[in-house]
Amino acid sequence: MTIAVVLADDQQLMRMALRTSLEAEDDIRVVAEAGDGAEAVRLAERLRPDVVVMDIRMPILDGIVATQRIVAGNHRPPVHVLVMTTFDLDEYVIDAIRAGASGFLLKEATPDELVRAVRAIAAGDAYLAPPVTRRLLDLRGRGLPPVRRVAPDGPLASVTKRELTVLRLVARGLTNIEIARVMDLAPSSVKTHVGHLLAKLGLSDRVQLVVFAYEHELVRPGWRDDPAPRERSG
Repeated sequence: MTIAVVLADDQQLMRMALRTSLEAEDDIRVVAEAGDGAEAVRLAERLRPDVVVMDIRMPILDGIVATQRIVAGNHRPPVHVLVMTTFDLDEYVIDAIRAGASGFLLKEATPDELVRAVRAIAAGDAYLAPPVTRRLLDLRGRGLPPVRRVAPDGPLASVTKRELTVLRLVARGLTNIEIARVMDLAPSSVKTHVGHLLAKLGLSDRVQLVVFAYEHELVRPGWRDDPAPRERSG
C-alpha cells in the first residue's frame, strides 16, 4: 500500500528536500505541495492523503490552525499531521499537540527519521522524536511547580505504581526500548503498560500521554538531572 503525503512548507527548497527523501521510498508518494496553511487545508480536504507534513510558521494560515482544521475534518480514513519543528519555535508545538498533530520531528532530522515518522503516523501510531519531547518538557518545566500528589480519586486512581513510572519515563522522552532498559523489563512488557495507560486514561496515543503527564505535573523542573527510577520485574 502506498502512503500518500502532502507537504506544507512556505520554503520551496525545504519542500524539495522533503520530496526527494520521501519519494526515494517505494511505498511513499508525495501527491501535492502547499506553500501556506490555507492551501494545506484545501489539499487535505480534496486529496485525503494519509499524512500531511506540516511546517508551523507559514503565511495566510499558520501550521497550528491548519492542523486543527485538518484534524477537525474527521476524515475517514483520517488524515494525520506530522509537524516539523525547530527548537526556536518549540513553544508553538504545545499548541500543535492540542490541535491534534500525530507527531513531531526536528527539521534537521535525517531522511531515515522522516521516513520512519511518516510510516508510523500513516499506520495510526504517534511519532514523537525524543529530542522534541525532552526539549518541550524542559521548556514547560521552567513554569511548573514541584510535583504534587494527585488526588486518589482522580484520573490516575486506577494506574499502578509501575504504570506511573512508565508514564513519567514516556513524558521524559524515552522510547519503549530505553524504558525497558531502565526498568529491567522486556520491551513487550513496556508496550503492554503503555497500552494499559492509554485505556485507563482514555487517551489515544503517546503524544496525549506526554500532554497528560505535564498537565498533571508528573514531571517537574530539573527532571533532566533526576536519576531514572529502576524497577525489577521480579
